[in-house]
Amino acid sequence: MRRTAILTLSALTAALVGACAYNEAPQPRSPQALQELDRYLAGKVAGPPQSCLPNYRANDMVVIDEHTVLFRDGRRVWRTEIPGGCSNLGRPGYAMVTKQFGGEGLCRGQIVQVVDTASGMVAGGCTFGDFVPFEAPRPR
Repeated sequence: MRRTAILTLSALTAALVGACAYNEAPQPRSPQALQELDRYLAGKVAGPPQSCLPNYRANDMVVIDEHTVLFRDGRRVWRTEIPGGCSNLGRPGYAMVTKQFGGEGLCRGQIVQVVDTASGMVAGGCTFGDFVPFEAPRPR
């Protein structure tokens, strides 16, 4: 009997670990998300990825979908991809909550929480990827 309980617990643990396994397969974007992304990045060229975003104003953040967030900084747009996505991000009634430590802006690997604004309950969580700046090319 004890051996059966241990095997069952081991099988349950393996199933839970498998269910939480990280899947890097890119998810297809909806036509609306593609249109929104193109609206902000059209005519801009990507610069080298940065591990941290310089300080930003929260009202200059645009959620494209559960996988992509843009931060506008004047004419520059910073794009970050969220590995594995972020459940409920961008849905009405939910807000992204971050914590800033020290003088740094948001950084790669920083934990993001998605909160239900009606109840205050955490509804999802994820981490940021690199921040890629996009700017219009300079005339020569």
